[in-house]
Amino acid sequence: MKISAVDPITAEILGNAFLSITEQMGASLIRSAYSTNIKERRDCSCALFSADGSLIALAEHIPIHLGSMQGLVTQISQDQSTWNLKNGDILIANDPYLGGGSHLPDMTLIKPFFYRGRLSAFLANIAHWADIGGRSPGAGTAGGSTEIYQEGLRIPSVKLYKNNSIQKDLLTFLLSNMRCPEERMGDLRAQVASLQLGERQLTELFERYNQTTLNASVQENLDYSERLLRNALKSIPEGIYCFQDWMDDDGIHSKPLVIKVKISVSHGNKPKIEFDFLGTAQQTEGGINMVWAALLATVSYALKAVVGPNIPLNSGFQRPIRILAPLGCLVNAQEPAAVGGRTDTCQRVVDTIFGALAQAVPEKITAASNGATTALIFGGTKSLTGQDFVYVESLGGGMGASSKKDGMDGIQVHITNTSNLPVESMELEYPLRVLHYGLVPDSGGPGRRRGGLAIRKEIMALKPMRFSAHSDRHKIPPWGFQGGYPGSKGHFLLERHNRTKKYLRSKVVDIVIHKNDILKIQTAGGGGYGPPEKREPEKVVNDLHRGRISCNRAKKIYKVIWKKNGLPDPETLTSLRSSPSKE
Repeated sequence: MKISAVDPITAEILGNAFLSITEQMGASLIRSAYSTNIKERRDCSCALFSADGSLIALAEHIPIHLGSMQGLVTQISQDQSTWNLKNGDILIANDPYLGGGSHLPDMTLIKPFFYRGRLSAFLANIAHWADIGGRSPGAGTAGGSTEIYQEGLRIPSVKLYKNNSIQKDLLTFLLSNMRCPEERMGDLRAQVASLQLGERQLTELFERYNQTTLNASVQENLDYSERLLRNALKSIPEGIYCFQDWMDDDGIHSKPLVIKVKISVSHGNKPKIEFDFLGTAQQTEGGINMVWAALLATVSYALKAVVGPNIPLNSGFQRPIRILAPLGCLVNAQEPAAVGGRTDTCQRVVDTIFGALAQAVPEKITAASNGATTALIFGGTKSLTGQDFVYVESLGGGMGASSKKDGMDGIQVHITNTSNLPVESMELEYPLRVLHYGLVPDSGGPGRRRGGLAIRKEIMALKPMRFSAHSDRHKIPPWGFQGGYPGSKGHFLLERHNRTKKYLRSKVVDIVIHKNDILKIQTAGGGGYGPPEKREPEKVVNDLHRGRISCNRAKKIYKVIWKKNGLPDPETLTSLRSSPSKE
């Protein structure tokens, strides 16, 4: 069916209206959620899709969540007759292999939108539930499981609401398999309310504009993103660019795992780009495997970050992109591979893509970032702690430096975007005490542009509990670029109440933490960009003033000292660098 043309101004207005709806859905979800992970850390996302499953708008929340929502909506839209969708239905799913998700804690809700009896769109949101069952509290987020069955309850696409009425038997079944069911129910209500808000606002939009105009605007916005990306691809010289990076291990075995990518860029009448992951390690026993939905979201993010940060991300944006990945490899795993810590691998995929594109457009690339989602899960049980709870947090680290700027300090990078959890919230809701929380001097890779600093956090347990986690860059540091140095590595150090110390693996499940034990967590720093001896001495001194680097690093690596009572002073600094040749 041919869709009538629409003027560009109307298309732009409606494109922003669609995006505004998803942003308001997200604000509603965050404000009404029950769990700390959503109401404080904002681990959720919202999106709007057309009736045929095309992505229309995605709120600026968590990039990796795109894969989960897109996978489920595509599955439903392509088989509408089987689903017999009606007004008032809401579907729920989390299964990476049967429900379009990327790991089990990301609970996806889809609401078909009907206008005048016709299916016209899909509203979607996703929220990371702190617990989804499994072998231990928060196991679905940890990286130490060996198969998906250990990570929690698998929910294929199923109707949770019919005719605006919740299916109580299904709800009872779901909540009876999860810890802290009252918290899960609170988050579920928040997700449903978010969808209902989006439905009301979308109805208002449909009543203001006719269906033909809306459909034409959607098509124009998809075509617009496609045109912008194809044009942006011309900024990358035609050619083939290859790179490889490594995961430390899978949490079960100590062997590093390679991720390889070959990127092919062609211009012609319709510029396009291909990402080929042939040669990447096979799927592994530990829980860091990626499914296809996660790979699609990660590649889309990486390309957008390099050539089109201002291009609207929708299905039109994805048209010039082709992805090849052998079935059963680390980035396109098959059932029953464990996937709880898949964000670590997603982060490495981004670094690998950046490394390849750096050969073509080095001025647009950052050095490697902390490159892992340092996810911490503290769990209490009635038998061990006296109460059931699951506390999930992910710490930021150093962002890689670019040709123009230092890397940002202590920040979530790439495919994650959750907020820092305030210490007051943690200590109020959980039997934990924060002893130290700050940036780590000298952790950013030296360079003409310095890598971002890592975070160090020390947490004391006030009661016995269990600890799980996933992270990476504990063995292989984030690489520097164009002569920049690598960033520092991360670590988990467990200091027992009897003062014995033990370094933990970067991916662990169900470690018993005793009362007064202290867990010392340090994330990785970002890689530097360019030779450090070319950094302006004034910036070196400024880093000293701000505590970003030590005196020793200033002198030995940056070749800068000062003379004024032993204190940094730009006016009296002295450079130890060789004087430039007069020739």
